[in-house]
Amino acid sequence: MPQCFHGEKYIMIENEITSCIIGAAIEVHKELGPGLLESSYEHCLAYELRQNGLMVQQQLSPPLVYKGVKLDAGYRIDLLVENKVIIEIKSVDVLVGIHTAQLLTYLKLKQIKLGLLINFNSVVLKDGLKRIINGY
Repeated sequence: MPQCFHGEKYIMIENEITSCIIGAAIEVHKELGPGLLESSYEHCLAYELRQNGLMVQQQLSPPLVYKGVKLDAGYRIDLLVENKVIIEIKSVDVLVGIHTAQLLTYLKLKQIKLGLLINFNSVVLKDGLKRIINGY
């Protein structure tokens, strides 16, 4: 596993960041298990990531640009890590297409290349992980 803590001289790439995110998500899932609200997982994951030295922003509202006008459409990005990876947290029985579409929309709005969809309501967390790449 790559070192999650970074200093001023080292900029992490997306794959290193996602490795840290997945490790932190597994830690949260081990501690809490499935069945809680998404907000519980969000706060715990943000805490773990910050403890690992990563910059995390929560509940961002990206503006929707429609015909050249920026509108607040009420979208909320769960977590943005190092300004490079968006995390959308779910606690549902099954991930469906609309969950992927939602994350892809956030990636496009923020012009970010990589996102992780994490369903904490999985018995085994790796079964609830989905990596989404903007533009592919």
